[in-house]
Amino acid sequence: MASFGKPNVPRFSVDVYQNVNLPEGGREVNAIVTVTATGTDGAVEPTVPSASPGSVSFGGGGPDAAVVLMVDCSGSMDYPPAKMRSAREATAAAVDALRDGVAFAVVAGTHQAREVYPAGGRLAVADATTRGQAKEALRKLGPGGGTAIGTWLRLADRLLSSSDAAIRHGILLTDGRNEHEEPEALRASLDACAGRFTCDARGVGTDWEVKEVRGIASALLGSADIVADPAGLAADFTHMMEAVMGKEVGDVALRLWTPQGAEVLFVKQVAPTVEELTDRRQEAGPRAGDYPTGAWGDEARDYHVCVRVPSARVGQEMLAARASLVLPTPDGSPPQVLAQGLVRAVWTDDLEASTAINPQVAHYTGQAELAHAIQQGLELRKAGDVDGATARLGRAVQLASRSGHEDTAKLLAKVVDVVDAANGTVRLKAKVSEEAEMTLETRSTKTVRVKK
Repeated sequence: MASFGKPNVPRFSVDVYQNVNLPEGGREVNAIVTVTATGTDGAVEPTVPSASPGSVSFGGGGPDAAVVLMVDCSGSMDYPPAKMRSAREATAAAVDALRDGVAFAVVAGTHQAREVYPAGGRLAVADATTRGQAKEALRKLGPGGGTAIGTWLRLADRLLSSSDAAIRHGILLTDGRNEHEEPEALRASLDACAGRFTCDARGVGTDWEVKEVRGIASALLGSADIVADPAGLAADFTHMMEAVMGKEVGDVALRLWTPQGAEVLFVKQVAPTVEELTDRRQEAGPRAGDYPTGAWGDEARDYHVCVRVPSARVGQEMLAARASLVLPTPDGSPPQVLAQGLVRAVWTDDLEASTAINPQVAHYTGQAELAHAIQQGLELRKAGDVDGATARLGRAVQLASRSGHEDTAKLLAKVVDVVDAANGTVRLKAKVSEEAEMTLETRSTKTVRVKK
């Protein structure tokens, strides 16, 4: 283990969980790559040994952050009036959670984006004075206009690009659908902003589109959630900002190197949420590709990696992939390797050994299926396909029960009557609140970690 730099920055470690054994001629290798970042404050208990062979500590003393808060100020925020008031209070609470020295700005979003504070195309530096000025500016915010979220994101990008902070983050609140720009325009904005900053997205009330909000968070490597009652916004915004303030390093990538003849079939983040990363690959030299993971503080995440290797005879062994965490360097020199782990393949004629499924791989395969079953079931329910919705949501109940995902099981129970959880026998409820359905859909990608 190598270490360098100041002590209170995360130390990364990589652990690989897999069944290395393949039958003769077998080609598909599945592995769960667990990445753990631990600091010195004990905020997160590591889920793997901190003295893992592939771990590296690095320094910096906690890079400065830059944050832009985007507040929906469209006309619908006036219904009920408490919604706009709660949004102002929540944004003020988030401003209060900024640590001194962090660059920040507040943007009002309607059918266009407007700088609320500090204005002039720049960022303010958080201290007691600027926090007070920002909260004073927030008091003047009122509802009126449409919704064009792409313009909000592009303004946030311009503001954040003026900072050289390692952590660049947005927090976006909306209460409605993106009705004043074409879906292609929002997609173009997300493509333009991807990799430049991360963004948490929240929908308040029940008049917004889950796929839009989740799509924003997914494209920008942030979190998505519903705050059905505006009264809960302040606590949620405070929690989000505290999480951002806990980030220590940004722009970390998962680099996969594969030997000649091998190829990466897919890469998915599977904890704490399911996130498809396969199509986000950036080539990084011969037979290597980088997959973005965003910013890190004290936390652990799991990734499912699937590699196709050349077939081989019994007794042969090969390195199927090398998984490394890399951090770009400001001067453009080769990136810093923070940690790495190895994915292996061994060919055997032992049928029991080659057909065994690694518990971590099995668990997260089920978690990904759970997310898909929920989304599919809700779509079928909306389309009026009772039998199809019952089958898919029943499968979701079964998977949630099997993996011990209690939170999702509780959300499912608001949409279906559970007859037999173990067998996935359910009946659709005749009446389901919009809040219950949207909450289940929004949180469908959240996973539980495998029990050690």
